[in-house]
Amino acid sequence: MPKTVEFIFDFGSPNAYLASRVLPDIAARTGAELLVTPCLLGGIFKITGNQSPVTAFAEVHGKLAYEALETRRFIEKHGLAEYRANPYFPVNTLLIMRGLIAAGRMGVKDAYLEAVLSGMWERGLKMDDPQVVAQALTEAGLDAKAILEATQDPEVKAELLANTERAAARGVFGVPTFFVDDEMFFGKERLGQVEAELAA
Repeated sequence: MPKTVEFIFDFGSPNAYLASRVLPDIAARTGAELLVTPCLLGGIFKITGNQSPVTAFAEVHGKLAYEALETRRFIEKHGLAEYRANPYFPVNTLLIMRGLIAAGRMGVKDAYLEAVLSGMWERGLKMDDPQVVAQALTEAGLDAKAILEATQDPEVKAELLANTERAAARGVFGVPTFFVDDEMFFGKERLGQVEAELAA
C-alpha cells in the first residue's frame, strides 16, 4: 500500500513555498500520495508559543544571514529561479488559507494552490488584498467570486481552525512540517529524510 506524506501548509511561509516545489517530485519518485493540509501558521505559533525566525533570531548574530544563505543554496540546488521574496511580507494569510479549504471542497485545490503560490512567491502580489486575490484567481481560470464567498462559510472557517489545532496537538510548531505515518519532519532541509522514510 502506498505511503502518504502529509504537508502541514500555510502560504505565508517562504519555506513552505520552496518545499511545495520539491515535494511533488519526491512523492512521484517514491509512489507516495501527497496530502496538503491547510493550517494557520499564526495559530500554531499562538498555541505553541513559537515565533517566526525573523522575530526569534533577530538578536542572534549571524543567524538570519545564515538562514538567507541556506535559502539561496536550496534555490540553486533545486533550480527554483522563479522564487522572489514577497515585498509585502509578512502577509495575513487568513483569507487565502480559508480559500484553500473552499477550493478543496470545490474540487479545484491544485489549481488554487498553484495560483496563490505563484501570486505570493513568484509575482510578489499583495495576497491579503481580496481584490488582488480575486484577480489572481480569475487569471488562473478559477471562479474567484465563488471561492471568496465560500471563505465566509462557517464550515470552512471551522475546518481551518480544526486543522490548526489538530496539527499543534500532534507536535507541529511551525511550517513546513511533514508527516509520514506518525513520523514528523520539520523544515525544507528535512526533505531528504522525508524521501528516505517514504522509500523505506
